[in-house]
Amino acid sequence: MTINEYQKLAMTTLNPQLDKKDVLINGVMGLCGEAGEAIDIVKKHLAQGHALDREHLLKELGDIAWYLAETATALDAELEDVLAANIEKLKKRYPEGFSAQRSIHRDADKE
Repeated sequence: MTINEYQKLAMTTLNPQLDKKDVLINGVMGLCGEAGEAIDIVKKHLAQGHALDREHLLKELGDIAWYLAETATALDAELEDVLAANIEKLKKRYPEGFSAQRSIHRDADKE
């Protein structure tokens, strides 16, 4: 499955009663909520002595993907384009791969 196929399939479960503004709001709020659930799993592992619940974390990543697809859909964007633009930005930021120096001294205005 391609990322755009995922987006199309995932959006078959989008609430059809939401207007575009509400889809956007639901998408970004959902991203925040699901990211919070993901970090809670990692927090329990790192700070509370729990075993890492890999399966639960993977399910939360799936939920994050769904809300990412919803947000892109609200913006009339295909996920493939969103991800490709991100790679282009990262290539400019780190042309030889990650560098702590480039991270510290990057010019965010040029991105």
